Amino acid sequence: MTTRNTSYDPAALQQVFESHFTWASGFERNVHRYASRTAMTDLPSGRSWTYAELGADAGRLVAGLAAHGIGVGDVVAHQLLNCPEFAMIYLATQGLRAVSSPMNYRLAPGETAFILAQMRPAALVYDSALAPQIAQAIELADYRPGLLVAVGEGELLCGAIRFDELLACDAPSFTAAHDSSVWDETSRLFTSGTTGMPKQVPLTSLNEVLTAHDVIMHFPLDERDRTLNMSPWFHRGGNYCAGPNTMFYVGGEVVIMPKFDENAVLDTIEKRQLSYVIGAPTNLERLADAQEENPRDLSSLRGIVTMGAPLERAAALRYQQVLTPRIANGYGTTESFWNTFLRPYELPAGAGSAGHSCVDDDVLVVKVLPDRIARPTELAAKDGQEIGEVIMRTVKAGYAYLDNPSEEAEKFREGWVYPGDLATWDENETVTIVGRKDDMVISGGENVHPVQVEEVLGAHEGVAESIVTGLPDDEWGQLVVAYVRPKPGYFTDHAAAATQLDAFCRASHTLANYKRPRRYAFVDELPMTATGKKQHFVLKQRAPQDAKDGLFVRP
Repeated sequence: MTTRNTSYDPAALQQVFESHFTWASGFERNVHRYASRTAMTDLPSGRSWTYAELGADAGRLVAGLAAHGIGVGDVVAHQLLNCPEFAMIYLATQGLRAVSSPMNYRLAPGETAFILAQMRPAALVYDSALAPQIAQAIELADYRPGLLVAVGEGELLCGAIRFDELLACDAPSFTAAHDSSVWDETSRLFTSGTTGMPKQVPLTSLNEVLTAHDVIMHFPLDERDRTLNMSPWFHRGGNYCAGPNTMFYVGGEVVIMPKFDENAVLDTIEKRQLSYVIGAPTNLERLADAQEENPRDLSSLRGIVTMGAPLERAAALRYQQVLTPRIANGYGTTESFWNTFLRPYELPAGAGSAGHSCVDDDVLVVKVLPDRIARPTELAAKDGQEIGEVIMRTVKAGYAYLDNPSEEAEKFREGWVYPGDLATWDENETVTIVGRKDDMVISGGENVHPVQVEEVLGAHEGVAESIVTGLPDDEWGQLVVAYVRPKPGYFTDHAAAATQLDAFCRASHTLANYKRPRRYAFVDELPMTATGKKQHFVLKQRAPQDAKDGLFVRP
């Protein structure tokens, strides 16, 4: 423990900090401070809640969960689309000192079973439309939570109750638990699956507060803002990026849209005067297409923030022109939230980069060494050329994987997070992500970073998205191959398209000849996580079979 530098004893401050700086205390303040302001609007039902009304319903859920035996430290898992019930579970678990654990609703039953068997939640709340998959997952997991709760009017699993039945009829409004602490585990998330099976990521109440503060600073946000996050809330970039976590803490309004629809989003911006929308670059691409086809009044927007993937230069410039000049991009991970932020004023010059570190974060690019992981003191050159591994030190991370000590030791070292992403940085410490260490293609002994090639392909007018990976080859070790999702009306002749894209890459001044793709596959969709991160590993595994099936075209 650190020795005090004077005789001052901060014990009283420490007690206030640890007991009353919780996220739940922040929401409790807003229940009375902004009692009549709108906290949440659900677009499908048209219903809105004021902070007083949301506090009342959250209090009813606290009492209902407690009546079913849910208490301190119990995990309440839920597999839901963005909906009011998701937000209420997030609130009520913190009122109980329990743990909210949102799961990806797109998981296969076997993947859900893996999580249930590993985590063994006391309760599981599910979208009733998912009842068959949930039943199969419970059977595969050989574990059944003590409390099953269905949201919606669909099928009830045996022994399950409806969500409305869980709300106590007569209960006090929401309050933070009197014995809660900033060190309480409040949420348990899962990694998004760009590298394999999900890992449990615990977050404390302090992580919740400091993440909210970070977003409030960087957008910036206040109680007058009205936001719509187009990403699924189960992800860190959903709930925590101007979703319930941030907006309920600052006193603003969350607008709920269960599933992304570009035209519905644009109509909502115009009708409800949204100040921010948040989503993956793929969401912004579709918004831009729809806005060009049928322009709406987007003047209420104070900004659009994107996460999940780097923002390519050509795309950033287009979004600034078509949607709003105030485009921002956050780079980070489930474990640490975002740690660099590309500010609107850094565009267009900074397009393609991830910006520089967030206010409270330390971000470094360290050397990639052949025989070991570099320490934080072993820095890559700040020349924008040397490729190293980006690492971060942040108070938004929990620095743990539950029940996974080997991966925990690999990811968290000496108070730093090692996410496995490769990057360059310059003299201003502006970071540019070039790919993941395990996505790198080695062709003829040369390293090819997929993001760099994808950036070049993304500048072609006919390319909507691409994923570049390696195809095993006897002569070169790996061939660089590109899976391309064309924009509508482009590349109907695949042979001609491959030749056209090859010529485009040859003409690029930023792409060495050995990095250009030697084969192209044109597809209707690319494998992505729910938050828009490209899953290179899926296509890396699939490429050999696709080659046998004749999917690839040689320029």
